[in-house]
Amino acid sequence: MINTAKQGPIGIFDSGYGGLTVFRKIKDALPLYDYIYLGDNARVPYGTRSFEEVYDFTKACVFKLFEMGCNLVILACNTASAKALRTIQQNDLPPGKKVLGVIRPTTESIHQYTKTNEVGVLATQGTVLSESYKIEITRFHPEIKVYQHACPLWVPLVERNEIDGIITGEIIKKDIQSVLEQSSNIDTLILACTHYPLLLPLIRQHTPSHVKVLPQGELIAKSLVDYLNRHSEVEKICSKNGSMQFFTTDNPVDFEGKAAIFFGEQIHAQHISV
Repeated sequence: MINTAKQGPIGIFDSGYGGLTVFRKIKDALPLYDYIYLGDNARVPYGTRSFEEVYDFTKACVFKLFEMGCNLVILACNTASAKALRTIQQNDLPPGKKVLGVIRPTTESIHQYTKTNEVGVLATQGTVLSESYKIEITRFHPEIKVYQHACPLWVPLVERNEIDGIITGEIIKKDIQSVLEQSSNIDTLILACTHYPLLLPLIRQHTPSHVKVLPQGELIAKSLVDYLNRHSEVEKICSKNGSMQFFTTDNPVDFEGKAAIFFGEQIHAQHISV
């Protein structure tokens, strides 16, 4: 039974750095817990890879976190959540292990924010092609219409720390216009990529004031708090010493430099092979 398992940290997985924006919000909401963050930076980006590749890479990293003592793993990556989560949950989980994603917390709660029942989704090409947001929102809230737009340049801009400036602003402005042109009734935009919160000042600058902009971090953190409150058997096997460990499949020195931008503070990272 799950409640007999040894206590362990909560695992946070992402293909790279973006999941750190989610981790920051989770850590703020649940500061007493232990965490292990694993970034598969050596194989980033996931957004342009096939379903099979994303599934294989995600499963390998999730099981690495299980090996490291995690009983609960959060896929803080939209592409992994879209292309791998359901298969892992249905086919691969060992007894007593749980894996959660970032799409369901966002899609379940979207009705709380839209008044027109028309929302836009800004995401990577992979997430848009998976139609995960459209499928999940329709499942929970069939009355809501969903309009999607891929923003292929946003992640590279963030990765290069080009998060302000005229050129970045023009790219963001054009993409926001493209999704809003699909319907004049869109009143909410979901930032369906964990890199995008770093672009928030420019995103808000180029979004009409009546349109809400929803980064995922706070929604996911709130959902995790609720999940642990409802599932005491999982909460009891999460250790609580306030510790954090960071691992990357790439160069840890490079990871540390960029991670500070996403996480908001300096961190120490270690290399790991998966």
